[in-house]
Amino acid sequence: MEKLDNVVELTHPLLQHKITMLRDKNTGTAEFRALVEEIAMLEAFEALNDLQTVDIECETPIEKCMAPVIAGRKMAIVPILRAGLGMVNGIQKLVPTAKIGHIGMYRDEETHIPHEYYCKLPSPIEERLIVVTDPMLATGGSAIDAITLIKQHGGKRIKFMAIIAAPEGVRALHEAHPDVQIYIGHIDRELNSDAYICPGLGDAGDRIFGTK
Repeated sequence: MEKLDNVVELTHPLLQHKITMLRDKNTGTAEFRALVEEIAMLEAFEALNDLQTVDIECETPIEKCMAPVIAGRKMAIVPILRAGLGMVNGIQKLVPTAKIGHIGMYRDEETHIPHEYYCKLPSPIEERLIVVTDPMLATGGSAIDAITLIKQHGGKRIKFMAIIAAPEGVRALHEAHPDVQIYIGHIDRELNSDAYICPGLGDAGDRIFGTK
């Protein structure tokens, strides 16, 4: 697809290798869950490379020195339930002090329109860097509505992370929220008539939690 500002498709060989393993229909629940966590960590390493730091005094076994730590309010990770939960631990391993919010959305199977049923965000949300997670960005509807909801609660600095995405969803999210940085592990070919990503990886939520 065409290059869009604020959209980053990550190309690291380790990341792509793990995404291929994730796609495999023979990958079991435990391995799938572990791969989602590992991929989220690799993506977060790139997505958080602009975190602001401040120097503090640190005493090593040798001497005192000034060394950088992350500045400002702790960041917030906000998964879109339920599949987005699978990415939280990977990001938290990089930033253990991050606060966790939750946004519940479900998709109408006939209209494909997302509906909100739950929203709980850490306070003060307006002072935090917010990372919204969902393994799959299909039509973009859930991500657009979730980010709109966060903004209505005062959120300002927002990044979105997905593992795979359809070009249609990337364009829709970018057009709705051009100020949001979007990080994608791989942009797939297209959506099919049922709004599933092709070639995709199936239903991420079902594969993470072992449900049908």
